[in-house]
Amino acid sequence: MLTRPARVFHVITGLGDGGAEAVLYRLCQADSAAMHQVVSLMDAGKYGPLLEDAGVRVHCLNMPRGKVSAKGLLQLWRLLRAERPDIVQTWMYHADLIGGTLARMAGVRRVFWGVRHSTLEAGKSRRATMLVARINAWLSSAVPTGIVCCAQKAREVHLALGFAAERLLVIPNGYDLSRFRPDTVARVRLRSELGVGDQTPLLGMVGRFDPQKDHENLFRALAFLKQRGVQFCCVLVGRGMDQGNTALCARLEQYDLQAEVVLLGQRSDVPSVMSALDLHLLSSSAEAFPNVLAEAMACGTPCVTTDVGDAAAIVGETGWVVPPLRPERLADAINTALLARSDLDAWVLRCKSARQRVGDNFSMEKMVAAYHAVWQDLG
Repeated sequence: MLTRPARVFHVITGLGDGGAEAVLYRLCQADSAAMHQVVSLMDAGKYGPLLEDAGVRVHCLNMPRGKVSAKGLLQLWRLLRAERPDIVQTWMYHADLIGGTLARMAGVRRVFWGVRHSTLEAGKSRRATMLVARINAWLSSAVPTGIVCCAQKAREVHLALGFAAERLLVIPNGYDLSRFRPDTVARVRLRSELGVGDQTPLLGMVGRFDPQKDHENLFRALAFLKQRGVQFCCVLVGRGMDQGNTALCARLEQYDLQAEVVLLGQRSDVPSVMSALDLHLLSSSAEAFPNVLAEAMACGTPCVTTDVGDAAAIVGETGWVVPPLRPERLADAINTALLARSDLDAWVLRCKSARQRVGDNFSMEKMVAAYHAVWQDLG
């Protein structure tokens, strides 16, 4: 039993704008019971400076994307030997393989992998990613003490892939409810900027431009709604969701949605965006634990989502869940949600229930406590 705060060394593939990176940042920021350091195999990305501002030391190995350098490996080895962490927690396949193996070689007893994927399919996942995942499955009974999956669906997928069953466990993502909360002022401000009154339903989807987000599914669903005479405005937020994306703009023109869809690009005020929405949409064909659903719900915004990863478990009875790749079903669910919104008293209760569900099941405190329990119990 340690008589001092545990020294936790996180190794992650990169610190760009992604779900795993955001969870790592939130964990380090919220956990005052341990001393955290972070190693990025690549550069500082978005979250490196934010971690430094939060008092977390960040080391960048500056390896090229998708490649391993001898210099980077040597630097990581020296860091592990110099810092002698009590716990090494890795994040994503490449960091699991490289960070986990070197940590074992450096004499670290408590090594924990982090698994964030819930799909590994030829043609959709990168071949290098699938290869590393298979190598990790082979090593999973020897290298990690435990393997933290962000979602039950991720655990099932990796169990089928051959990962050691006794090592696999699930810790859902946690959210800061003081940051993600209903904000009337932000709601009024953003809707005013957009010229959207309270009578016009404001829909939105926060998510980068990526095939797995399946914006095609979303656009087809919105086109169905428009054909039915449903009035709405829909904002799209995330990397690549801007006028500079010619492929995206061509799709909007194809479905005649230029007047209904507003591209806001990548923004730093996501809680404000969530608060302004009447309904958050997720049209993805694949996810593990979609953060945006819980973030929207924490802001009191109900969700319509495809049944991917742990989405259904996140929204529960507060939202609507439809099969992926079915734009007609997605349109029907959005229309049902908008009709439900017309009963103001019931809608207010639904919004409160959505936030309460996140607080009861996915709070930051629960996630931090779960990591500490795993690091201690399995160490």
